[in-house]
Amino acid sequence: MATDSPPDLDQTFDRARRRFLTGATGMAVAAGLPGILLARAAPAYIAADASRPQAVHGLQIGDVRADRAVIWSRADRPARMRIEYAFDEGFSDAVRLRGPHALSASDYTARVDLTGLPPDRSVFVRVLFENLDAEKATGEPIVGRFRTASARERRDLVFTWGGDTAGQGWGINPDVGGMKIYEAMRALGPDFFIHCGDTIYADGPIAPEVRLPDGTIWRNLVTPEKSKVAETLAEFRGNYRYNLLDENVRRFNAEVPQIWLWDDHEVVNNWSDAKSLADDPRYTEKRVPLLVGRAARAFLEYAPMRWYSQVEQERIYRHLPYGPDLDVFVLDMRSYRGPNSENRQPEPGPETAFLGRAQLDWLKQALKRSRATWKVVAADMPLGLQIGDGRDPQGRPRWEAVANGDGPALGRELEIAQLLAFIKRAGVENVVWLTADVHYCAAHYYDPARAQFTDFAPFWEFVAGPLNAGSFGPNALDNTFGPQVIFQKAPPRPNAPPSDGYQFFGEVRIEHDSRDMVVSLRDWQGTAVFSQRLRARPVPRRGDD
Repeated sequence: MATDSPPDLDQTFDRARRRFLTGATGMAVAAGLPGILLARAAPAYIAADASRPQAVHGLQIGDVRADRAVIWSRADRPARMRIEYAFDEGFSDAVRLRGPHALSASDYTARVDLTGLPPDRSVFVRVLFENLDAEKATGEPIVGRFRTASARERRDLVFTWGGDTAGQGWGINPDVGGMKIYEAMRALGPDFFIHCGDTIYADGPIAPEVRLPDGTIWRNLVTPEKSKVAETLAEFRGNYRYNLLDENVRRFNAEVPQIWLWDDHEVVNNWSDAKSLADDPRYTEKRVPLLVGRAARAFLEYAPMRWYSQVEQERIYRHLPYGPDLDVFVLDMRSYRGPNSENRQPEPGPETAFLGRAQLDWLKQALKRSRATWKVVAADMPLGLQIGDGRDPQGRPRWEAVANGDGPALGRELEIAQLLAFIKRAGVENVVWLTADVHYCAAHYYDPARAQFTDFAPFWEFVAGPLNAGSFGPNALDNTFGPQVIFQKAPPRPNAPPSDGYQFFGEVRIEHDSRDMVVSLRDWQGTAVFSQRLRARPVPRRGDD
């Protein structure tokens, strides 16, 4: 489908910033913002110098709903965050908020959960940081924008997804313009973006140069934290800061709200309770659970997401409603799994856990309650692709994801079989799975007529990535749930660099008139390599089940 590119926002942001710097007056009072102190007088917004705190890593917008959004940024020193938002680029009648302190305990990151916003409105935001001294001098503001989700009214929706950023030694290369795939996504003007995991490669050091097969040199921007595997909290944090050095990423972040998942490379490759680093000389810290703890802390500091549970403050799985035509269900396929194993257990138990009982029950009930036309399940790994994790001490194959080779549902497949059977029995329509992880793009159609386990309704799964990492694939299919490859595109050799062109993201368009979903797989220049129209099936009204 042809799309119209949105207007370039650089000039808009620059105009807004100039207005801001020439002096804003009085402070408006905002309602419905729990936990946020409202400033009473406008601070002195003047040009920055070396003594003023700067937001050098830009801002991020996350987990947008009809009435709220998370605004994230990071100062370069101890400071207090200040936010201003309005509904026009001139920031007339702006609401100004005194946000939280940005201190070393959070690596100087800070966020505000804006609430009480009107649905389906463009919102302009400005963020700056204030010195913690008597003068309260402020640095230069940074500007962003987003659109809140609809509440009841239908409109066309566009969003993108992908995964796998700065992996396999392929980092920010200024010679090729940095991580250009983020600019290709931004140019489509999406309402939001889903990052399906491997947001960083904590286990993937970046070297200054990589010699390509043709003899040319790929040159990486390198930082100390990216020159070795991450073990300390500071090194995990440094991996997130590295990605934010890319101007394409910062520009994207300021205009496109995000929904983050995580997977393995936020910690270490293929981690589970079976992971051992005893034979990996790169690591002096061998305790994987400790690395997980540090990695989770850094992820939650840098992800533009709100905390969803006071009981489980590190919970990542969540539901984001996006109007009458879309509900997004975000999964965590990493935190609750049992050990990677041969994955052939005939009965469910602790070793077959993948989503885990609490998350599985939550997902089933959330899908059943949904009355949105489309239910998008955002997953960190595909369901029907075989992804290995070496061999166990007895020489048996060990599996990293759900699939374990052809045959009936066994091991982790038991959870997925239970979920798919529930979806069918509950009459949940229009469920689509989006994922990444395998570093190529594909469209899979799961058909019970071709499956070993048959108690489910047909569904689609789309795979996109990597965003800026080595390209691989394709992986072999597992016939348990009857997947068919409708389309796939993978490189001719493993670990192909981004410059080879095998970098992919996905785009979803939901048409408000037909309610159809059109899914496209696009390369790093934004060119569609595949598109599929999915016809919307009627959704039962409330009280029908």
